[in-house]
Amino acid sequence: MAMGLWNHTSFSDFILLGLFNRSPYDFFLFSLVLLVSFVALISNILLVLTIHADRHLHTPMYFFLSLLSIMDLTIMGTVVPKMMINFLLDHQLISRGGCAAQIFLVVMVGGAECFLLAVMAYDRFVAICHPLRYPVLMKWKTCCLLALASWIGGMADSIVDVAVVFSFPYCGSLEVDHFFCEVPALLRLSCADTSLFEDLIYACCVLMLLLPLGVIVASYARVLTTVIRMPSTEGKQKALTTCSSHLAVVSLYYGGAMFSYMQWSSARTPVRDRATSIFYTILTPMLNPLIYSLRNREVAKALRKTLGGWRT
Repeated sequence: MAMGLWNHTSFSDFILLGLFNRSPYDFFLFSLVLLVSFVALISNILLVLTIHADRHLHTPMYFFLSLLSIMDLTIMGTVVPKMMINFLLDHQLISRGGCAAQIFLVVMVGGAECFLLAVMAYDRFVAICHPLRYPVLMKWKTCCLLALASWIGGMADSIVDVAVVFSFPYCGSLEVDHFFCEVPALLRLSCADTSLFEDLIYACCVLMLLLPLGVIVASYARVLTTVIRMPSTEGKQKALTTCSSHLAVVSLYYGGAMFSYMQWSSARTPVRDRATSIFYTILTPMLNPLIYSLRNREVAKALRKTLGGWRT
C-alpha cells in the first residue's frame, strides 16, 4: 500500500499511515472513534448554542467555557475529517501545506487551551475570593483581552513550530507514522539533526504547561481556603460544584498534555504518541461539555430549556 502511494506522490506530499488497518477489528474501532467524535461534535455545538441563547449564562465564566468548546471543535475539525477520509477512501496523502495547517491549528489550540484554563481558574478565584470586586476586575473588555491573549500565546508557539519543522530537510521516507501531522512524528523523518529543536520544544512545553498550571493551583488553593471559611453550606456546595467541574477538565487536559509533551524524544514511541493524541483530540473534547452539563446545574437547566424550546 505504501509503495503504491509512493509511486503517485510528489516531493511535497506526506503519507499518513493512519490509526487503523482494514481488519474487521479495526472497522469496529473506527466506528467507535466515529461515534465518540459525533458525540463530541454535537455536545460542544449544543453547549455553545445554549450559552448564547440563555441570558443567565452571559457571564465571564460561561463566555470562557464557550471558547473552550470552540477550541475543542477546532482541534477536532483539524484532525478527525482527514482521519475519516484516509480510512474510508484509502487516501493517505497529505500535502505539505495541509500538514503545516494541521500542525499550526493543533499547536495553536493546544497552547491557547493551556492559557484559557488558567484564565478560567483566575475567574473563579476572583468570583469566590473577591465577589464585590468581581464586576470591576472581570469586565467584558478584560475578559475579551484575556481570551485574545490566550489565542495569541498559542498562535505564537504554533508559528515557530511550523517554521522550524519545515525548515528541516526530508530526504528519506515521507511516511508519517500517525493519523495526523504532529511535530514529533515529522521530526523522526528528517535527515538532519533535530535534537536541539526537540530540546527547545521540551523546554517550551514545560514553560507553557507549568506556568498556567501554577496559576491554576494558586487560584484554587485560595478558593479552597475561602470556601472552607464560608458559613453557608449551600454557598460551599455551589462553589465546590462549579470549581470541581473546571478541575476535572484541567485534570483531563493537563494529564494528557504532560504525558504527551513533557517527555524526552528518546522515550517516545509512535504507538504511545497515537494513543495520547486520541486522548486530547477526540476523548477530551467529548468529555469537557459532558462534565460541565452534568455537574453544573445552571448549564443543565439552560440545556433542558433550550432542548424544550426546539421541541416546541
